[in-house]
Amino acid sequence: MEYVRLGSTGLKVSRIAFGCSSYGSTDWMPWALPEAEALPFYERAIESGINFFDNADSYSTGLAEEIFGRAIAKIGVPRDRIVIGTKVFGAMGPDVNQRGLSRKHIRHAIDDSLRRLGVDYVDLYQIHRLDPTTSPEEIMEALDDVVRAGKALHIGASSMYAWQFAKLQSIAERAGSARFVTMQNRYNLLYREEEREMVPLCIDQGVGIIPYSPLARGLLTGSRRRGTKRSEVVKDFTRPEDEAVVDRVLAVAERRGESPARIALAWLLSRPGVTAPIVGATKLSHLDDAIAALETKLSPEEIAELEEPYGCQPPQFDRATVPSHNHAAAAALAAARGEA
Repeated sequence: MEYVRLGSTGLKVSRIAFGCSSYGSTDWMPWALPEAEALPFYERAIESGINFFDNADSYSTGLAEEIFGRAIAKIGVPRDRIVIGTKVFGAMGPDVNQRGLSRKHIRHAIDDSLRRLGVDYVDLYQIHRLDPTTSPEEIMEALDDVVRAGKALHIGASSMYAWQFAKLQSIAERAGSARFVTMQNRYNLLYREEEREMVPLCIDQGVGIIPYSPLARGLLTGSRRRGTKRSEVVKDFTRPEDEAVVDRVLAVAERRGESPARIALAWLLSRPGVTAPIVGATKLSHLDDAIAALETKLSPEEIAELEEPYGCQPPQFDRATVPSHNHAAAAALAAARGEA
């Protein structure tokens, strides 16, 4: 395993981050695995040298955090050997103050996440989306409160325009408060709009980029080509450029005798500013492929081949709404806790 600094901090993280959204309730995501099946994935990750884990309170309405906390306790890995990230923003109950990024919600959300995770601090506390109903000043003040209280070492952000991110950073800088050290954005061979402004901004400011969806929800593995049953369920292929990019990934993978997932991840790992792609797994082979991608070094010609078919597109992130409560997921979580 390779290790790098998390942005400009002194914290060292594995070059592959492990995403925790795949474990929890099928009411949250149809492919989510139950707790009994999650432990082998966390064991494999720890054994492979992964020390960076990304969670969120909204994943299965808190159940994913609980599963991770119990798994780490069962494995027995010391707290100082793992880097835990979680996120805040999603609705965690039916009340109007149980969502978003208000000072009140952040104050309660961090305590609830720590309780579910079974720890007294997280290494990275991230805003899952930008809340349009709360002032930027209140957001940054609330996050600074969390850091000053010792409940988080660093803060991070996710999915917004570069100008919005720069504005938040400027507010924190002027106030002498905690600034974001990471940006968790959508970034992969099928979505490269972040290269226009966000990536250069992060590089200039020493912000670590920890991309989510590095395989574009499986599209870059070639398992959901147009006309397949899986493509009928989730219709992501809407542009001919997307199909052409996947064709290139498959062609490079075949020539090298490696999996398409390794090729797509190797490309992302080679991009400037990228600290650690966040990889999810519902099969152990998914995790093994991600780790193996660290050994795959693409030539400049192969990188050019993979990138050539790409066509620009509109930004793809939810930036204007505070989500409503997911009652089905909440009911499943209550049942898992024996509260139903």
